[in-house]
Amino acid sequence: MRIRGITEADWPRLAALESEAYTDLSLAEGEELLRSRARASAGTCFVLDHDGRPEGYVLALPYPPFRCPDPARPERTVHRTTNLHLHDLVVSAPLRRRGLGTRLAHHLAGAARAQGFATMSLVAVAGKEAFWRANGYRAHRTAPVPPGYGADAVYMSAALATAPRPHQAREAV
Repeated sequence: MRIRGITEADWPRLAALESEAYTDLSLAEGEELLRSRARASAGTCFVLDHDGRPEGYVLALPYPPFRCPDPARPERTVHRTTNLHLHDLVVSAPLRRRGLGTRLAHHLAGAARAQGFATMSLVAVAGKEAFWRANGYRAHRTAPVPPGYGADAVYMSAALATAPRPHQAREAV
C-alpha cells in the first residue's frame, strides 16, 4: 500500500468507492462534485494505492474555520486560509478496520503542516465522530452544517501542532 496524488485515470474508481461508501446513506456526491473539491487543492488530495488500484482516497481543501463545502454544489472558490478542510476520506469495504483510514488522515495532516496550515476541520458523518475524536478532532456542535451531510453530522476541528501520532489513534473507518 502506498499513498500518492490523484491522477486522471483514478477518477472512475474514486467515484465508485464514494458511491459504495455513501449511496445507502444518501450522502454520495458523484464524480463531478468530487473533482471540484480536488481542483481547489490538488496538493492535499491523495489515493491509497494497492497494487496499482485505488482502494481509498482523501480529499481536502482550504476552507475558512467553521464553514464547510455544500455537498450539493460544486466548489468554485479557492479560499485563502490557514485551515484545511478534510472533505472526504473513504477506504474500500474489504480493507476497512486495518488502520488505513488513520494512515490516510495522518498523511494528510503531514502534508497540511508542510504547506503551512495551522488547523484542520471536517464534518463527521454516519456515526464517525468517535473515529475523528480518537484522531485528535474536537466537536463544535453549534457550527452550522449544510443539510446534505445528514442529520447526525458534526463539524469538528483539530490544531495540527497537537494532532496525535499514528500509534495513538484507533481505526474505525
